[in-house]
Formats: sequence, structure tokens, C-alpha cells
Amino acid sequence: MNRLIINRCIPLVLLSVLFAFGTAYSTARAENPAAVKQELNVYKGKVAGRSNKARTISITVGKGDKAKTIMVKFDETTEGLEFAKKGEAAIIQWQQRGEDKFATVVKPKLATLPPGVTEIKADELYKVLFDHMPVTVVDARPKGRYDQATCREPSVSRFLCSRRKSRGSPC
Repeated sequence: MNRLIINRCIPLVLLSVLFAFGTAYSTARAENPAAVKQELNVYKGKVAGRSNKARTISITVGKGDKAKTIMVKFDETTEGLEFAKKGEAAIIQWQQRGEDKFATVVKPKLATLPPGVTEIKADELYKVLFDHMPVTVVDARPKGRYDQATCREPSVSRFLCSRRKSRGSPC
């Protein structure tokens, strides 16, 4: 009698386990298969080099000990090759053609602004400064680039510029 109950319950238990775990995996992958595939065909990292003769771009992906350099080819249809400069952070979308990976789009990897911080364009900044609105401007350039600037007004410090004397003034 007990053996009969167990024999009837085993298929039910196996079916419920298969249903619970089998569909959870396939559902997670099937939610957005295009996004999963898109992420697989993207490299994000620092450009290690570019060879116009060999028509290749080398990009270092990963961090620390897990970092590796990957080489992708490019051709005349590759967009954004101007962003594939050695040492620059880039995002490379690629596609497989035969045994080779070909870059389709190269984009610069830009820093994202922290929450609560907004970007202001030059024209908007001129308006704010010339309307004498209270403002603090932070110059985020590295020291070497800041030192190359031609602005040497007494009111300008390394990081702050509170007013502008003329529209042509670079501070």
C-alpha cells in the first residue's frame, strides 16, 4: 500500500520540481533575449591600441587580475573609429563574422554625473555669470590641463571661478 502511494507521488514531485526550477531558468533568459544577446556583443574598457595597417582594435576589459586584452577587427562600415584612441575608455559593439569579431560601433565611455549634479552648457554658464547670479563653478580638469589655461585673474583659484570679466575670458 505504501509502495503504491510512493509510486504515484514520485511523478508528481518530479513534475513540480521540473516546473519550479526548469521554467524559472528559461523564463529569466526569455524575458529580454535581445538585451542578453546585446550585452554579450559589447566590450567596455580601455583601448590598448589600434592598428590601421592590420585594421584591428585592442581593448582591455575587466579589472585587476581578471583583466584581459581582446582584439577585434574593423572595416569601412565601423562607426566611431575616432573614439578608438590608445588609453581612452570605449564601448565597442561587435558582431561575429566567420571566426573573426568585427567592431560595428565604437563609442566613448563617458563618466556619469552623480545624483543631484547637472551639466551646464557654456552658453547657459555665460548667462548665469553675466546676470550676476550667485554661482560656484568647479573646474574638474586635471592640474596639468588647468595650468595650461590662459586665465590668470586674481579672483580665480585652482578649482573655483566666481565671476567672468568679459565673454572672451577663459576662466
